[in-house]
Amino acid sequence: MVVTKGASLLFIIIGLVGASISILLGFLWVPSLDPSTVNGPESFRIIYWHVSFAWCSFLAFLLLFTGSIIWYLKKDEIGWRFFSVGSDMGLLFGMGVITSGPIWGSVAWGKPWDWGDLRLNSFALLTSVALFLVLARRAQQDTNQTRDTLSIVGLFGFSLVPITAMATTWYQKQHPPIIVVSSEETGLPSDMLFVLILSFISFCFIFVGFSIITDRIHQLELKMENNQKNLDEGWLN
Repeated sequence: MVVTKGASLLFIIIGLVGASISILLGFLWVPSLDPSTVNGPESFRIIYWHVSFAWCSFLAFLLLFTGSIIWYLKKDEIGWRFFSVGSDMGLLFGMGVITSGPIWGSVAWGKPWDWGDLRLNSFALLTSVALFLVLARRAQQDTNQTRDTLSIVGLFGFSLVPITAMATTWYQKQHPPIIVVSSEETGLPSDMLFVLILSFISFCFIFVGFSIITDRIHQLELKMENNQKNLDEGWLN
């Protein structure tokens, strides 16, 4: 327990330091940002956290998908642990995307949200699925039937990930695509790509740290519930 707690805190601290450095570099450095594009460089500086939030949320939904499959097919407890952590992390990092995106949109588009944009709305639905799973998991009785039902919803939620990821390729409107591979016509400049990669790696550290802590909390809650159940049965007997 001590090692797990120490490792999770170390991951989070490293991630927070790296994320702080990335956002500082985004505001104070990145010489290739052109003030004549996207209504000045200010609206583009949020990209380093916004995109990292989004990529880590996809990792969370991959974890959710894996857990849903394992639980639904094998009824293995490790699958439910993956499901629980994945839904919590999907909500956390999804909210990071939903919060940071309108900051960008308000400056670049003149409005925080475009209801006609496929990527924006599909990601909002994806985050809503995560919110539903977190609330339903806590509100419903922890039975195999409940877990089966929520696992199916989790599989549906993951089906939105490729739609969200490919939205700007299929239907380009407001949201710009993020192309990390440089070519003559596309791709981020090397300085922007460096800061974006630094930010994403830092967010991955935060993701791992929070995942470890979240799983530990879930296990302690389950242990407390079992102990309470045993005490109640002891009083009845």
